[in-house]
Amino acid sequence: MIAFVSGPVAALAPDTAVIEVGGVGMAVQCTPGTLARLRVGERARLATSLVVREDSLTLYGFGDDDERQVFELLQTASGVGPRLAQAMLAVHSPDALRLAVARDDEKALTAVPGIGKKGAQRLLLELKDRLGAPAGAPAPVGSPAAAVTVPAQWSDQLHSALVGLGYAPREAEEAVAAVTPEADASAADGASPNVSALLRSALRTLNRTR
Repeated sequence: MIAFVSGPVAALAPDTAVIEVGGVGMAVQCTPGTLARLRVGERARLATSLVVREDSLTLYGFGDDDERQVFELLQTASGVGPRLAQAMLAVHSPDALRLAVARDDEKALTAVPGIGKKGAQRLLLELKDRLGAPAGAPAPVGSPAAAVTVPAQWSDQLHSALVGLGYAPREAEEAVAAVTPEADASAADGASPNVSALLRSALRTLNRTR
């Protein structure tokens, strides 16, 4: 098992970071929140989980060991593969997922692309005793603990994140437009737009229109 990778960030794509390790570029699949923390040329350390298939080896990367552990635990539920587990962590932090399961919060799970009402009900039942108790209530949206501060190209990052989650480019454009007032309000207050919070708002917008 590859527990982590550490080295300079060689390249970034909408759903992938390339980390140079011993002269080799390791392609690591990451959530938008994790990617937003990385900068090309700067060193990074990502906890990783290797998913082995008959025709592929895919390395998934996370900001910390807890996120990786939750990623692996989510896949013990029926119907949850690595892609869906990653989508769940793109929308919710590990503790937010624990809290949703503890509270039987079906709505929180259906906010994840690919999870419908019946799927959410099944996951709440199956994950009840697997994720553990939340360390505490999740930080409010926009607070320092929840924020992923990014430069002004938030709209490009948000668009790429939505396309990476499976939405059509046109749907992603409409969602970005829908949350632009929220981003502008943050900028007016002197704060950088919070991509993680904007992603959650965009997903709520898309769910209402589907």
